[in-house]
Amino acid sequence: MHQNELKRLGKIVEDAPLSKNVLVLQQSPQVVGIHTLLMGGDVEREDFIFYFDRVAALLVERATECMHYEPQTVETPTGKTYAGLRQIGETSAVVVLRGGSVLETGLKRVIPDCRTGRMLIQTSWRTGEPELHYRKLPDDIATHERVLLLDPQMSSGGAALMAVRVLVDHGVPEENIVFVTYYAGKLGVNRMMSVFPGMKVVV
Repeated sequence: MHQNELKRLGKIVEDAPLSKNVLVLQQSPQVVGIHTLLMGGDVEREDFIFYFDRVAALLVERATECMHYEPQTVETPTGKTYAGLRQIGETSAVVVLRGGSVLETGLKRVIPDCRTGRMLIQTSWRTGEPELHYRKLPDDIATHERVLLLDPQMSSGGAALMAVRVLVDHGVPEENIVFVTYYAGKLGVNRMMSVFPGMKVVV
């Protein structure tokens, strides 16, 4: 049934434009330069890891722009005041194992004290259906202002849909979920946004 539903959704959204809730990382000279190194194939292992972690941090930074802030005035050590912003509520992250772990270094660089949960979703070789094998989420995740869902790639959107469904079933409103991924197919993204139009995707 799941595969049939994916096919049905695929036909509906195949040529649809991306939702305004899909935030594509700006292709700045820095980002294009990093991808030139990553795609070249002759970069040293240590450099590959360093530059991928840099892109992961940029993705998480982009995701933080989806959070809510309120004005806060602070007094500087010189006695002057500064009109700043303070994040509202708690942000947590859920890593889709095993691939999502590659985004954790970037996450910790941007949000060092972020509480992190995990879930393992694998596709059954018998049926082609995604199956939830493991989950460990913060007990109060439903009360968090934002939940980042980390998975480095999404093709058909099947596993991603299940991951979002698990969060929603645990009380997380879909508009509080930000799916952070490095690489995604347009069809998969459109499928997910057709089911959960209130969430955001950073890619």
